[in-house]
Amino acid sequence: MEFAEQLKSSVDIVSVIQEYGPRLRKSGNNYSGLCPFHNEKTPSFSVSATKQFYYCFGCHAKGDVINFVMEIEKISFYEALKTLAERHGIPMPKRSQYADEDSKLRGAVFQMHEYAQENFRANLDGPLGEAARAYLARRGVAAATIEQFGLGYSDRSGRALLRIFDQRTFPAAQLEQSGLVRKRDDGTFYDYFRNRLMFPIHNESGKIIGFGGRALAADDNPKYLNSPETPIYRKSAVLYNLHRAKEAIHKEDRVILVEGYMDAIGVTAAGFGAVVASCGTALTLQQVQAIKRHIQKIAVNFDPDTPGANAAERSINLLLQEGLQIRIVELDGELDPDEYCKQRGAGAYQQRLDAAKGYFFWLADRARKKNDMRTAEGKVAALKALLPAVGHITDRLDRMTIANEVAGYIGVERGIVLDSFLKAVADRQEKAFEKPKVALRHDERMLLNALLTQPEMCEEVIEALKPSEAVAAFLSRRIFQAIFAVHDSDGALSFDGVNARLEEADRNLLAQAVFTEDGQYTREEVLAAVRRVSLSDEQNRVAEIRARIKELERAGNMLEALRLMAELPKLDPGAKGKRAGGR
Repeated sequence: MEFAEQLKSSVDIVSVIQEYGPRLRKSGNNYSGLCPFHNEKTPSFSVSATKQFYYCFGCHAKGDVINFVMEIEKISFYEALKTLAERHGIPMPKRSQYADEDSKLRGAVFQMHEYAQENFRANLDGPLGEAARAYLARRGVAAATIEQFGLGYSDRSGRALLRIFDQRTFPAAQLEQSGLVRKRDDGTFYDYFRNRLMFPIHNESGKIIGFGGRALAADDNPKYLNSPETPIYRKSAVLYNLHRAKEAIHKEDRVILVEGYMDAIGVTAAGFGAVVASCGTALTLQQVQAIKRHIQKIAVNFDPDTPGANAAERSINLLLQEGLQIRIVELDGELDPDEYCKQRGAGAYQQRLDAAKGYFFWLADRARKKNDMRTAEGKVAALKALLPAVGHITDRLDRMTIANEVAGYIGVERGIVLDSFLKAVADRQEKAFEKPKVALRHDERMLLNALLTQPEMCEEVIEALKPSEAVAAFLSRRIFQAIFAVHDSDGALSFDGVNARLEEADRNLLAQAVFTEDGQYTREEVLAAVRRVSLSDEQNRVAEIRARIKELERAGNMLEALRLMAELPKLDPGAKGKRAGGR
């Protein structure tokens, strides 16, 4: 068996997907939940454990477990194979046909980051790291915390990493792509990080993909220097500490968002595991979506100064657009989260977490401070300040509820001012995914599922369907043709084998069909479906009405059964005689 097929048959797609955040619930033979690839409030994401396949009825994302890891981590096919194999203890083939040049480059850059981390850690523990150790001691960072977060030190020389990479014969092209060294105009290289306290940055799988470096000399600028974009690092998509925090996030049913590395480290060291930070950037949509894969509830704890409050306000709009439930943690004494935990203790920080205000009430307080709420003009100005944020809430009912609550909170009574505010909130243009209706007939869906999941029926069903002219009229005719082709080639039908032969539109149709038809069928049910698809439209309508009449009679609804019985002679002239003879 080809290695990719062996891997797919050895891992559970449901477990793998849930490791990345989506919470899936059993629904018949499938699982469903919120899609990790687009914003939604009603679950449209389905996963089949038996077919090892996922499909979203909203954004049409689909594929097998390898596709999922590729898409969620933005990595190549080979890297997804390697990631899954390592995670599940499955040895990779020594000479893999999957490794392309891009994958080899990324593999080399990962290796260089591992070597860099070994060097930075050794530097911090050795004579070169004295100033960095002194800084950490002043900040109250314990030795166990330094070890937990892998903190290190980059020396002043500007050639330490270069020597290591030269010894391991990394070519110049890979050095340039690593983000760890820079190239001068004369073609020579030098280390990117020099004389800095180093913070390794990991992806969700726990691999080092970049670094943040804090200056230790007063005249070194910028204060924090972050890795540039590389083949393995996109800072707009990465959250610092997420790989450590995700287990605590699920356990505590909340994530704490702070601004920087030291805040994340300090709050974690105080005993709060569910802490993440952006990597030296304003919060981005990709980072918010990474949070949302794991949790809907977020406590935002940015620095208490004006820039921190403004950063919180800017970030919140993205969180609202993605439908997260937001609370704002306010710390007294002008202390940042790291300082607060060290000076006031974990108990005091827990109290501030518990007292965190809902975002709109926090925003209303800010609006009240900026405006004279004793005047009508002040109240109008406050409502106008709130309008953009409330407008970012995607659900109309939620918008109207919040709008009413915050208006009452700032003291606006029912009248022209409130009514115009509510009208502006309600007029927000809606953009939502609609779950498409599956156009296939029930019999088509039944036959597709039976062929792909009940191999004992394949021979008989295919033999009956192949000569039938009815198949040519199916909306799913190309899927059936692919089934026939796979059967003719080797006789082993599988969902993957059929799916691989289809164009995009038919792949969507097949995915919809298998996720909207649930259960196993008896031989009699399947053969009855074969017979029905060969009937004319008029005959099929008669058969459907007859089946419905039987259901109504069994349920005791004789009045409706008699009404449908009266329709039969119009469609089937022999129906009256058949019914009379049946009596």
